[in-house]
Formats: sequence, C-alpha cells, structure tokens
Amino acid sequence: MAGLKHFLLRVLTTLLLLAVPVLGVWTFVKAEEWGLWFPPIVSSYGAGIDNLFYVILWMVTVTFVGTELLLVWFVFRYSKRDPTRAVYTHGNHTLELVWTAIPALLMIFVAFSQMEAWSDVKLNFPEEGPYTVEKPLMEVYASQFDWRVRYPDAQGNFQGADVIEVPYDITVPADTKVVFRLKSRDVLHSFFVPVFRLKQDAVPGMEIPVWFEATQPGDYDLICAELCGWGHYKMAGRIHVLPKDEFDTWLAAKRAALYATE
Repeated sequence: MAGLKHFLLRVLTTLLLLAVPVLGVWTFVKAEEWGLWFPPIVSSYGAGIDNLFYVILWMVTVTFVGTELLLVWFVFRYSKRDPTRAVYTHGNHTLELVWTAIPALLMIFVAFSQMEAWSDVKLNFPEEGPYTVEKPLMEVYASQFDWRVRYPDAQGNFQGADVIEVPYDITVPADTKVVFRLKSRDVLHSFFVPVFRLKQDAVPGMEIPVWFEATQPGDYDLICAELCGWGHYKMAGRIHVLPKDEFDTWLAAKRAALYATE
C-alpha cells in the first residue's frame, strides 16, 4: 500500500511539473487571440525588430521545453525508492564544455542576427529628405517628469524667440523619415513608443540622434521605460501622426499663433 501511494505521488508530481511547459507554450500560442501579444506595427523598421524577437523567442522556447522535459523525466525516474548507495561524481569536463559551448554559439548567432536591425535603427539615418541628423525636425527633452518637444523657427534654429515648445504632445508627419535629437535635462530616461518598436535612452550630457518613419496616422503612446524617480509612473506623452499636408498646416498654425502673441 505504501508503495502504491509513493508511486501515485511520483505521478502527480510529474504531471504538475509537466503542466509548466505545456501551459507555458499554450499561453504563447493563444496570446495573440487573447489580445495579449504585441501592439500593431506602425513604423517602417518595426517588422525587423519583431523578427529579431521571434528568433530569440524560438531559441528560448526550445531550451525551455527541453529543460522542462528533462526535469520531468529526472523527477519521475529518480524519485522512486532505491536502497542502493548513491554514486558521487566530481563532474564531467566534456559535459561542461558542451553546455558552455552551446550557449556561446547561440550568443554568436544572436549577435549576427541582430546586425541588420541594429544598423537600420541606429546607423542608417536618412541622408536625403526634409529631415537629417544635421537638420532634424525637432528636439525632445526628457526631464523629471515630462517630455518637451521643441520645433525650430523658420530658419531651422532651435534657439530664439520663435522656437515652438510643446509639453507631452509630439506631432510628426506620416510616411516621412523623421529625425530628432533626444536629450535629458537631469537623469537617465528612456524614450519608448511601443507601436514604433522604438526605444532609446536619454542620457544626461549626451545629444542622441533618433529616427523613425510612422506608416499610419493616429495617436500613439509615448512612455518613459527607465525608472527615473518617484514620478516615473506619470511620465507619459502622445505621438500624434498626421498626414503630411495636415502636419504642415498644424506647424504653420503654431507659428502663426506664436507670432500673434508678440
């Protein structure tokens, strides 16, 4: 009777452990259907970022499932009562080399896989068009605990009385490669727009060029993704993407309103 109880306990424990990989994989399979997956892509390089994520996700999935299945088997196989003496070992150098080499090779694979996405986002800035690194659309300042965007005057200067400064709301044209300078006025922040797949730290003392191309007009969330103090939770803004002609009209109206107050 005691042996049967022990066997049933082993089976129950094994099934509970087996539920971990099964439910884990099932959650990812159904996540999109349940509305728990990524937000839509609204930028030209968003698909490349997602593809890199899927590469890493598959690597982690295979490792997770394999490790969990081995754990399930070991728990079931070695939890039975065995009156024999334990066998002690000081390790296996070959096995240690294998489990060190495999992660190293996977890391090298990830490093090469991400090169194209990294180049697209961090290196291949627009060299032609209305906005470039030398001639950005705007400057974005992060500070505790707000976002402020400055649009230059008609001559492209970011200093002077005719500069437009707007808190929290950033307005940009759609289907246009937008370049801006990101700065921090105090501590480390992070400019994160999930639908653009854009995330860039704002580092104190640095002026960091950032670019994106929004592919759909709309209003999108901007959040700070770096813990920056007690008010970090409320450091949110909005990106307003307008058709190009509507953006030009909006900017002209802002400048007209600025001049009207003089």
